[in-house]
Amino acid sequence: MAKKVVIVGGVAGGATTAARLRRLDEQTEIVMIERGEYISFANCGLPYYIGGAIQERDALLVQTVEGMSKKFNMDIRNLSEVTRIDRERKVVEIHDLKTGKTYEENYDVLVLSPGASPIKPPIPGIDEAEALFTLRNIPDTDKIKAYVDERKPMKATVIGGGFIGVEMAENLWERGVEVTLVEMADQIMAPIDFEMASILHQHLREKGVNLILEDGVKSFENNGKLINLNSGKQIDTDLVILAIGVTPENKLAKEAGLELGLRGAIRVNERLQTADESIYAIGDAIEVKDYINGQATHIPLAWPANRQGRIVADHINGIDSKYQGTLGTSIAKVFNMTVAATGNNEKTLKRLGISYDVVHVHPSSHAGYYPGAFPIALKLIFDRETGKIFGAQAVSYDGADKRIDVLATAIKGGMTIFDLPDLELAYAPPYSSAKDPVNMAGYAAKNIAEGLVETVQWHEINDILANGGYLIDVREPIERDMGLIEGSVNIPLGELRDRLDEIPTKEVYVYCQVGLRGYLASRILKQARFNVRNLDGGYKTYSCVFEPDASENCGTPISDNGVAQRNLAMEEIAAGAAQSSVGLAVEAAPVAPAAPVAPPTVKTTLDACGLSCPGPIMKVYKTIGDMKDGEVMEVHATDPGFAKDIKAWCEKTGNKLVSNKFEDKKFKAQIMKGNVVVTLNTMAAPVEVPTGVPAAAPAKNGATMVVFSGDLDKAIATFIIASGAAAMGKEVTLFFTFWGLNILKRNDAPATEKDMMAKMFSMMMPKGANDLPLSKMNMGGMGAKMIKTVMANKNVDSLETLMKNAMDAGVKLVACGMSMDLMGISKEELIDGVEIGGVAAYLGDAEDSGLNLFI
Repeated sequence: MAKKVVIVGGVAGGATTAARLRRLDEQTEIVMIERGEYISFANCGLPYYIGGAIQERDALLVQTVEGMSKKFNMDIRNLSEVTRIDRERKVVEIHDLKTGKTYEENYDVLVLSPGASPIKPPIPGIDEAEALFTLRNIPDTDKIKAYVDERKPMKATVIGGGFIGVEMAENLWERGVEVTLVEMADQIMAPIDFEMASILHQHLREKGVNLILEDGVKSFENNGKLINLNSGKQIDTDLVILAIGVTPENKLAKEAGLELGLRGAIRVNERLQTADESIYAIGDAIEVKDYINGQATHIPLAWPANRQGRIVADHINGIDSKYQGTLGTSIAKVFNMTVAATGNNEKTLKRLGISYDVVHVHPSSHAGYYPGAFPIALKLIFDRETGKIFGAQAVSYDGADKRIDVLATAIKGGMTIFDLPDLELAYAPPYSSAKDPVNMAGYAAKNIAEGLVETVQWHEINDILANGGYLIDVREPIERDMGLIEGSVNIPLGELRDRLDEIPTKEVYVYCQVGLRGYLASRILKQARFNVRNLDGGYKTYSCVFEPDASENCGTPISDNGVAQRNLAMEEIAAGAAQSSVGLAVEAAPVAPAAPVAPPTVKTTLDACGLSCPGPIMKVYKTIGDMKDGEVMEVHATDPGFAKDIKAWCEKTGNKLVSNKFEDKKFKAQIMKGNVVVTLNTMAAPVEVPTGVPAAAPAKNGATMVVFSGDLDKAIATFIIASGAAAMGKEVTLFFTFWGLNILKRNDAPATEKDMMAKMFSMMMPKGANDLPLSKMNMGGMGAKMIKTVMANKNVDSLETLMKNAMDAGVKLVACGMSMDLMGISKEELIDGVEIGGVAAYLGDAEDSGLNLFI
């Protein structure tokens, strides 16, 4: 005899169960009861329909009543609510919301998939709030979108920093609404730990979101237009999104006497049966076993609901499927960034008293020499004794998703940290590196487990210093200019072996940029009989929490040797992000009644992808000279520093930065030449807004540099700065003296007559720009060769090309005549275009200069 299965609720769990039941047995009678109008929809896509990323409403509808009924031969009754379960008689009471009638339906097997409902606490004034919304289903979505479309709110407040809250904040921002996000905890996105969330906090603030942490709502006033916080702060708002979490829909189960568990979720066994074997429960309404620690928990996510629906259908049909628990793998888009996690975080493990270790690594999303690589902040939590992986977290502009997927697979496959280095993952320069970030995390964790290094965490180091701890910064001095831990002593890694006697104690802590050089320093010091611990994740992880400008430090790309690269710093990755990306942006404040402004017509599109600083700016500088005032250029670049550079360049040169955004893994900027006036049409009278900032010429608009050094690294810096200054419209003079003259020598200089002293100088000195040494770590010329290789891999122009570009931009090169005489260098030995001058000529240019440097 055919079974009759009644399913309460559709969407992920219920609809999956129904479809699988029919595929397994054509004879089963299937009745699906859904309280709402829509039986199966993409609830994870709802915020993106409100924001406009998803244009068509119908795209959210996965299945319709008519389509699913015919395809699977089942009885689907929407707009019907199950109000009571009679377990003894095996019937449910159903209220037809269309007709108002109530009737009974018998069952052999009952499947509960009621989901979870948004939490709406009894805050004073909440019931009177007219524009307060929660988001769970299609009708909720329609209400919010209609309000934004028709009422055009200027300000919105999102309460709650979880998945829905953060996604709604972004999508309201995309609609031009000024957004405040209020979170009671000290961080957003609870599945990740604080230091990882700190990266997202900075990114939200860069985008113009007013992020308020460790504060909650005390009351609503003025029909929800005024929000009073516990701290005493007040927020004026036109719209409120309440997203503080969900609670299981357990009313039916509770009234039927079924056992409830954590947070009121329905308790089930491994086959998803309730206390009544003929009643199953799935989805957001049930208590599950945490796959990592085995404890009961409640994790409302889409994948578990789909998997549970299939298992229930299998078990009803005699297939002994079991649900092994929920790992909690999750991912979210946070403006331009991605955050992903799997397994347990530190907070959970601490609460349960489980011992663990942590590693933070910051590898690039793919090979650094291929354009568009972004750093990934990757965290791995594990047991050093057994190698068990407890969890992982990743935050990045690119590449976080697949690394967390790989680690989630490793956990489900029973792999340990000792297996991660052996994972042979797909590699090609556009997609990964020969050592994938997952491999690198495995290597770092393995070093700890095997006792090769001991670590200290970001939250411990300040207390250690306060208690007299000795901390060595093994980075190069120039890296400290980008930020340092106060109280640390700088001994670069290359000098450490020769300076061991300077270390006053055997108890030592070390740090570098990301932990790699700190590990190397730890090995040196440990073998010299020091007790040493390395700061895990280096300065990069530390600075994401403690430095005021965390964005620069968190986003600084790192070379394969673990060195911070200043020219590629991720400074203000969405510079001007408070500006609207549609039309001509005017700061962050939206004009609620404004009609859409047509985007400016782009006259020229400039592709600067693959070029490193100052390449993109130089290309813009050369191209804009051929444009007319009012014409617009669109520039595409992959250099992470471009967003900030182009903003500064426009401000200095009197050109208008129309838009500046990160899109399709490129930085896209629109620049209008000159100082023009554009009319923005609003519902009121047209308002004239100046779009060019008149570049009031400074009294001294030149730039001069004395180049005394003949070192390769300093020469490169000289010409990068010079080219940038020239691109800003400055008249640049470089005055080369003594060792700096070697930069100007031809590689193929003709033989000239010299006296004995001049010949000796000539033999000992470099033969031109291609022969210059490094100021540090030259290693008999190997260091210079290495930096040239890195420059080529990173698409950074060679010194010779930088020199040519600078001269093409109008940079004047002057060789000191007196120094040439002293060092026996003739004019014939110098490259073309160099002027010979004296100190008076230099001082004349310096007098008119607003910038003077000595290199």
